[in-house]
Amino acid sequence: MNITINNENSMTAKTKSKKNLLEVKHLKTYYPVKGGFFRRTIGHVKAVDNVSFEIRKGETFGLVGESGCGKSTTGRTILRLLSPTEGQIIFDGNDITNLSGNKLREARKDFQMVFQDPYASLNPMQMVGDIIGEPIKNFYPGKQKKEIKEEVMDLIFRVGLPSDAYYKYAHEFSGGQRQRIGIARALALKPKLIVADEPVSALDVSVQSQVLNLLKELQDEFDLTYLFIAHDLSVVKHMSDRIGVMYLGNLIEVADKHSIYDEPLHPYTQALISAIPEPDPDRKKERIVLQGDVPSPSNPPSGCPFHTRCPMAKEACSEIKPKLKEVKPDHRVACILYD
Repeated sequence: MNITINNENSMTAKTKSKKNLLEVKHLKTYYPVKGGFFRRTIGHVKAVDNVSFEIRKGETFGLVGESGCGKSTTGRTILRLLSPTEGQIIFDGNDITNLSGNKLREARKDFQMVFQDPYASLNPMQMVGDIIGEPIKNFYPGKQKKEIKEEVMDLIFRVGLPSDAYYKYAHEFSGGQRQRIGIARALALKPKLIVADEPVSALDVSVQSQVLNLLKELQDEFDLTYLFIAHDLSVVKHMSDRIGVMYLGNLIEVADKHSIYDEPLHPYTQALISAIPEPDPDRKKERIVLQGDVPSPSNPPSGCPFHTRCPMAKEACSEIKPKLKEVKPDHRVACILYD
């Protein structure tokens, strides 16, 4: 799939702040597996298993991997839509790992989410003006209706919707327009971080680039930081400044996008990159085909989680689980080959 995105290098060209807006430290999110007559916990699905990374203020951090690798669970845990089993989530210098009640509610003003499905994430019983304005009403109950409407109308304009959208319902719009409504809702509280969970995967190819261009424009306009979750490697390359690769709940490689695509170090990352179609028919690229299926996260293999499918696996890979470590400047990989 070829996607044309404006200003592809706009984020990488400008100077980046070194300050971390988000720090994820040894994050684990396990789901209990129940069984037996008394429905006791007999095991756990290790959806996210000891993941650590940081997102710098103003950048887009892409998170990629096969379906079921834990990308969305990571995003939802960071937003505290799910409770972490272990680890720390540091947002803008504050530990939000164990926040609850009003403190968590207050913190959520600064981080919002754009969901994957624009059809299921919008209330069909509300008009668009109410969908976008609801966060403002909830967090700022003292605001006048006229002021809220002005803010909502401004957001409708900024995301490229017609002005009469205010009094219409979500079902009256196309998928791309519905996702614009979801983006406007995420912007309503002026957040610092937006988690975009597969924001264009449910859209027609013809409108995907429009929504991606919009996200980039809004990032510059609102000084946003993105955690961009996707499985489409071409989209992630265009959108992201740095990229983290996940496999079976583990983060196995982190680097800037050029290093990931031009010099991938982990065998799994190399296989993913080899699967990207080459637009130039004269250029030949060797495809790395992985054997077998992804193991179950409820019963992951010992040692390196990828060793059961790795074409470069050694005997020690089944015994040693490598840690994510820096092997080049700002390039980290979890692989025994680099120990």
